Amino acid sequence: MWNLLEDLRRRENARRGYLEVKTPLIYDRSVWETSGHWAKFRGEMFLVAGEGEEPHAGLKPMNCPGHMLLFGSGLRSYRDLPLRYAESSTLHRNEPTGALHGLLRVRHVTQDDAHIFCTREQISEEIFGCLDYAAYLYDLFGMDAAFELSTRPENRLGTDEEWDFTEEALREALDQRGLEYFVGEGEGAFYGPKIDLHMKDVLGRSWQMGTIQLDALMPKQFGLTYMGADNVEHTPYVVHRALLGSLERFMGILIEHYGGVFPVWLAPVQVRVLPVAEAHAAAADALVTALAAAGVRADADERDETLGKRIRDAELAKIPYVVVWGDRETREAMAVRRRGGEGVTTESLESLVEAISSEHPEPV
Repeated sequence: MWNLLEDLRRRENARRGYLEVKTPLIYDRSVWETSGHWAKFRGEMFLVAGEGEEPHAGLKPMNCPGHMLLFGSGLRSYRDLPLRYAESSTLHRNEPTGALHGLLRVRHVTQDDAHIFCTREQISEEIFGCLDYAAYLYDLFGMDAAFELSTRPENRLGTDEEWDFTEEALREALDQRGLEYFVGEGEGAFYGPKIDLHMKDVLGRSWQMGTIQLDALMPKQFGLTYMGADNVEHTPYVVHRALLGSLERFMGILIEHYGGVFPVWLAPVQVRVLPVAEAHAAAADALVTALAAAGVRADADERDETLGKRIRDAELAKIPYVVVWGDRETREAMAVRRRGGEGVTTESLESLVEAISSEHPEPV
């Protein structure tokens, strides 16, 4: 499931013009001082220090400083913008022990992260692109999100004028898309306001999943510029965005959302092959190999149990397709049981593979 989410993220990022990047896990203290994290976020970071020394580095709790350095590593022109960096990287946050909660709140975080460097005139279109991307992903999983406009916190950097502009830009994007939202006063990041996307678990508890943030501050702190059409240097704006959010948390919500009845494309095992007797085990193994070669996730249940017991176990495991292989089965005529008690049909290997392939989500 993790790999499928990663494949989906990479495919859709490539379609939307993102450049996949890889940045370091640990940065020198000076980087975090420049970004503002050392002053505002240090208590939630894992710091690095030698024996008896002051901390001199920190594991990254987010990717933005690395992406700022990456943007600043070369000369940039307005023709290069928008420049979209994407990275699904390991992040570490020193959450209090009492706050940890299964997959939903962890210290080892993996985000479908991205940073979009753009001009002032490109902000609206980039925010719209993020909102549409989020809508595609959540519709794909049949999940609803509540939108929150998170405004300036008391502990923040930057001027009120900058915050007025960035907050209004996000508000206008939500309004123009006709999205209902509530305002979280003071819930923004210390460097900029954000649109947070919340989902509820099976117990009705709300969790933040995705986030779309507009930042006018951090690029200034890193001295980032691009050459405009007027031959004058300008500071870019940055849209920080994660749409699935923490993959760990998203998987936790997803598992509860489906109750184990995963869509065919997402099911860890798509086909289970049940040999009727020991004499059919070799043919069952060969069928699993053929399915795997066709890109189908399959296994065989060859336990010394009755066929009825193994069929029942496959039903309890919510396996989408079960193939019962006995004396009369061939690859042109297999006994296939579909999840949900739809009965037994006779299908060829080719038609079964086609049915499973048709369940995979198409790009929109």
